[in-house]
Amino acid sequence: MKTGFSSKADRKLLKVCGATTKADVELLASSGADLVGLWHGVADGPSEVSVEQVTTLAEAARATGRLEPTLVTFLSDVEVLRQIVERTGIQWIQLHAYQMPAMIRALRQAVSHELTIVKVLHLKNGKCLERPLIKAYENAGVDVFLLDVVTADGQIGSTGQRLQADDVADLVPSFNRPFLLAGGISAHNSADYATVAGHPQFRGIDVDTGARNHFGRFERKNITDISRGWRTARYVEVA
Repeated sequence: MKTGFSSKADRKLLKVCGATTKADVELLASSGADLVGLWHGVADGPSEVSVEQVTTLAEAARATGRLEPTLVTFLSDVEVLRQIVERTGIQWIQLHAYQMPAMIRALRQAVSHELTIVKVLHLKNGKCLERPLIKAYENAGVDVFLLDVVTADGQIGSTGQRLQADDVADLVPSFNRPFLLAGGISAHNSADYATVAGHPQFRGIDVDTGARNHFGRFERKNITDISRGWRTARYVEVA
């Protein structure tokens, strides 16, 4: 099973979501990010881009020699997704929202090139909504789980709200795949997740809100500080 990660066990990745321009991509590449999330099929998403823009931004990300483009989507239509990833050359896809294991199995079988499938597991009030499906997700072909918050009113993605380390520690033994951590990640709270970050399945962090300034634009210092605070791959390489 492909995981999409370096064979180095200590390599921790920094994924930054929501790039919409080539300037965003270039800033992320020079600030310490390893993956860039490109939103398509995210209803009312503030960083939604068209398939044409995904294609352009994915090419720009690959051209940096540093960034792996990741399609972030709520979509569940296998044929639509197959067409997008094959048109754009995307090799990472993050399935947000509530896609079922059968859909993931079908996507794995439909795509002709190597694909890393990241499935978000949503925690609401500390409880994972998909917990009964985790083994089925693994059997269907999920490579990586991403743990994120669902707000009280049901908002998913880019909430800026934090997961509790104890809730994460309770959930991780229920799966065997690597995982990324999202939800209110900042440069200053890595110590709160020391136990989580020390887990052998932990592979990095996913940020959006924390990477931006008060105007909602990506801020280089925020990103480099997060990379430093969490000692992600690019920071460790240059330190």
